[in-house]
Amino acid sequence: MDINNIDDYTPESVTKIMSEMVDQVIIVDSNTNRYRRIISRGFMDEFLPPNGYYDKLLETLYFHMKDSGDTVVDGYKVFLSSYGTYDDKYTRRCKMVHNDEPHIVQMTIYPVKGTGMYIFVLNELDYEDSRSDMLASTKVNTIQNTYLFSMYIDLIKNTTSSINVSEVSDETMHSHILYTDWRLMIVNMIWPQDKEKFLRRTDPEYLKEHFAPGQYSSFDVKMQNLEGVYIWVKLIFSRSQTLNADDYRFVFMVQDINESMTNMNTYLKEFEEKASIDALTGVFNHGRIETEITNAIENVKKTGETSSIMILDIDFFKEVNDNFGHSVGDKTLKVFSKVVGDYFKERGSVLGRWGGEEFVAVCYNSSIDKTRELSESLLDRIRSQHFEKVGNITASIGTTALKMGDDLTSAFERMDKALYQAKSDGRNCVRVID
Repeated sequence: MDINNIDDYTPESVTKIMSEMVDQVIIVDSNTNRYRRIISRGFMDEFLPPNGYYDKLLETLYFHMKDSGDTVVDGYKVFLSSYGTYDDKYTRRCKMVHNDEPHIVQMTIYPVKGTGMYIFVLNELDYEDSRSDMLASTKVNTIQNTYLFSMYIDLIKNTTSSINVSEVSDETMHSHILYTDWRLMIVNMIWPQDKEKFLRRTDPEYLKEHFAPGQYSSFDVKMQNLEGVYIWVKLIFSRSQTLNADDYRFVFMVQDINESMTNMNTYLKEFEEKASIDALTGVFNHGRIETEITNAIENVKKTGETSSIMILDIDFFKEVNDNFGHSVGDKTLKVFSKVVGDYFKERGSVLGRWGGEEFVAVCYNSSIDKTRELSESLLDRIRSQHFEKVGNITASIGTTALKMGDDLTSAFERMDKALYQAKSDGRNCVRVID
């Protein structure tokens, strides 16, 4: 159509021109959950089927990762029911990925008043121009984009609005969902151990009671991201600052803190390990092995499972220091700890240095007879080990089984008494006290 005079344009001619310019027009009937394409060209001719279910259309348009086009985990698709109802015109810009190629699409939705039917008009925009706009927006919103999710809450009306899911789109999502419904759906995305805390801290009555106007608070939980992976997030509630004490409007945000929490947990674990390890030998130190004994006693009381403890003392170790010097003595302790520690590690037990040349082991799920056999076998391994400059050494072992009525003192006294008997009987042997 070639019309050069502005006065020659008519509604019919404009409609024809528009139909030749737009990339896709879709008619939706929300009453029957159906859609049908009227006009289709460009990449969207392959991207969207010519007809199908409305909820599948919404899933394709809304519930995909903006940077890859991958669909989100099924758990988040429960929110589809809250999308797709429009009372007025709605527009947004979408990034879609088809055959690994990104496309920027401008989507406008026109409701046919009172019918439950909608007209979707989609146009592909120039990618480079639109990408530049998006990159500029991303630079401005770098801090905001650490927030995975945000929305506005009105507790009195029980409504949510201005929902934004940054991994899906930089723009506000169109959704009709009650806050109480959202809360009970999103809890399924929370780490099981954190669900009770989430429900308690997001309860409307809790929010009303604990937040003054202008006050904000946060708490950390693990939550599924859109790919279905549990990550650490910070959930933030901020009550709006108003003069009306009965105005309970909140801003809610989910911030991605997974990297910082992972780094912190790694640091804490490293610090805990350093605080639990004997600096010279690399096995547990006195405090940590004492804790292991206490925990083993408590486990016996709770489960009735049998466990044992043993104490090892290197025979005549003073002569090693006197004859070869303390540096050789230290090296001997390191090799001894490695030999004995590896032996116990292979058997699911742990070793710690009690002090000097004394070491204590906790043998989990091990009867006293089994522990005696382990001890005899361990002595054979120690006897066969060659220690540089020192040659061969021996050790004495005292062991006892943990009992229901034990505490740290009673269990240690029996074990120590068994060691004394081993030394009195000539060393290089195992003695047991039940």
